[in-house]
Amino acid sequence: MNYFSFFYLGIFTLLISILSFFNIIYSYYFNLYLSIDNYVYSLLVSLLLTIFFLIKRKINLKITIYHKILTVIFGYFFLPLILSIPFFFSIHNITFLDSYFETVSGFTSTGFSIFENIKHLDQSLILWRSSIQWLGGLYFLISIILLIDIFDNNLKKSLTNFISFDISETLKQSIKIIILYSILTFFIFIILKFFDFRTFNSFNLSMSLISSGGFLPFNNLSLILDSNTKEVVFSFLMLVSFFSIFLTYNLFYVRNKNINFFHEDIYLFFYLLFIIIIFFSFLNFENDFSKLFFSIISSISNTGYSLNKTTNHLTFIFLILVIIGGSFFSTSSGIRFLKLYILFKFSLQNLISHVRPKNVSVNKEPFSEINFDRIIINKYFLSVLIFIISLFMLSSFLTFFGISFENSFKVSILTLMNTVNSSLYGVEEFNFQNLQFIIKHFLIIFMIIGRVELLTVLIILKKFLFKN
Repeated sequence: MNYFSFFYLGIFTLLISILSFFNIIYSYYFNLYLSIDNYVYSLLVSLLLTIFFLIKRKINLKITIYHKILTVIFGYFFLPLILSIPFFFSIHNITFLDSYFETVSGFTSTGFSIFENIKHLDQSLILWRSSIQWLGGLYFLISIILLIDIFDNNLKKSLTNFISFDISETLKQSIKIIILYSILTFFIFIILKFFDFRTFNSFNLSMSLISSGGFLPFNNLSLILDSNTKEVVFSFLMLVSFFSIFLTYNLFYVRNKNINFFHEDIYLFFYLLFIIIIFFSFLNFENDFSKLFFSIISSISNTGYSLNKTTNHLTFIFLILVIIGGSFFSTSSGIRFLKLYILFKFSLQNLISHVRPKNVSVNKEPFSEINFDRIIINKYFLSVLIFIISLFMLSSFLTFFGISFENSFKVSILTLMNTVNSSLYGVEEFNFQNLQFIIKHFLIIFMIIGRVELLTVLIILKKFLFKN
């Protein structure tokens, strides 16, 4: 590892130190003395690592894209080791593997949990689970900025007019993300408080919603969302992790932006509108607006929350919405709607070209001035192919170890899409604690693959298949 890798990881170990310190203060203030030592351990370890990482001598080596990729992947395995310390040393007798599984699940914003009853956890550990999700969402967004040059110009033009990112531009955009991420978290917290959510619940839910995480500070969400108004408000707050995190910033500075900065969010808006119209026109069997709207938003934002009343006959459709996902510059997962749309449009144009050979096709996106070439199409196609291969591998593995094919298929999709298991998808009773250790290892790996797939696999394939 070079100086850059140490510096990058050192920033996040510093953030872990800050979160540990806040949990120590919280535990002390509310007399949770049995929990204080757990966060003291994580504080000491993260501080020592921060000092070690940040005082490393700077060496002027050229940082390649492969150094950046390895740094991001290593961070997804390494940082949860530190974050798992409070779980391992807690009074709940959690094994190291279960502690690490819970942490990776939170850090990747998946939400699979080994805890069957959240009421048995002390408040400081619940707060720590939410903090892990919040930090994981921030890590994912900054990792995208770090590796932005491996993607096509379409994605870069939705963020900046610069052709390539140098160190100063990367730092500028990363600071912007941290500020926006924190402001949006605070905004969600204020909205929840305004609608009479408890302060503790509002704080935990704000960190979960901004990161599209699946951890909740309670067992049953429907007990908190006890009115239609709260269900609708909560649904709109889940959209924060569906659209680009830069949307609010670009709207605020709209005079200085061209249409390229909004084109993906425009697509997502019409996609969302289309889905809502279809559902309420043809699939609203129970005639319950708020709950159906909640289920739609929960799926497209890759959050996965569900209420008591769910429509099991729509499980497959909700899974499709999970696979499609949201904006590229958001904390949601999925293959991304824009990629699927471009692939569909490109395929349609090719079919038309065979019927009308003289027809001239224009590979240009509506609502923008962006053109896409064959290399971009190949990248998008490979991302879909990689998902299918990963889904086949994981579901086959889970089936081999005795899990029913239906549950294996559903859990595999949710794992790769970093979405919590719930009654929306018919796997709310899936027990992760009693899984064999080898299954837990595989789920950990694929949860991370689901988060870094676009950042790593595509560039590795590009090295061999898209040589310039």
